[in-house]
Amino acid sequence: MAISNSYGSTGDAPDSTYGSYYDHPGIAVTASTGDSGYQGGSYPASSRYTTAVGGTSLVVAPTTSRGWSETVWSGAGSGCSTYNTVLSAASPFSTGCTKRAMADVSAASDPGKGGMAVYYPSSRSTSTWGQFGGTSEAAPIIAAVYALSGNTAGYANAIPYGHPGSLFDVTTGSNGTCPTTQWCKARSGWDGPSGLGTPNGAGGF
Repeated sequence: MAISNSYGSTGDAPDSTYGSYYDHPGIAVTASTGDSGYQGGSYPASSRYTTAVGGTSLVVAPTTSRGWSETVWSGAGSGCSTYNTVLSAASPFSTGCTKRAMADVSAASDPGKGGMAVYYPSSRSTSTWGQFGGTSEAAPIIAAVYALSGNTAGYANAIPYGHPGSLFDVTTGSNGTCPTTQWCKARSGWDGPSGLGTPNGAGGF
C-alpha cells in the first residue's frame, strides 16, 4: 500500500508536532520536495517517516542506450531538515546534512519536458488538454512504483538506499545555489534535487 502527498510547507517542521500523521510502518508514504528549487527543508518531505521525492527533466534521446536523457529539474526542491533525525539507511551516503536530507529519490517533474497530459475542465461547459508537472507529479509516480513492487515493509524510505544500483542515477543539472554542492547540484550517487535517482522498473523499491 502507498499514500502520496503532493504538497509541502514553505519551511521545515518537526516530527514531534506533525509526524503522527505520516508514521505508518508498512505503508509507503511519499511527499513532494517542492517546485521552487533549493530552499532547504520542507515538510512533510523532511519527515523521517516519508519518502522525499524530487524532480527531473526527462526527454527522448534515441541515440542513447536507454532511449531517454534525464537531468535535474531546476524547480525541484532540496535541502536539510533543521529538526528531524538522519535516516539511518542514508548514513553511508555523503549528504552533507547533519539531520534529515531530501530528496530520497525522484521522478519526471518538468512541466515543459516530460510533464503529464491532463484533460481538465476549462469552464463550466468545456474541457481541454494541458501539460502539468512539478514534484506533485513525481510523488504519485513513486508511490505507484512502491505499490508495484509490493515491498513496503517497515519504513519504505529506507528501501531505495539498499538498492541504489537499481535506480537511474541523475548526474547533471542544478536547482539553484547552495552552501554545500550536493544539496543543489547533481552528481554521481546521492544529491539533493534527485536523491539516489529515478525508477528503473521497481527493482529499487
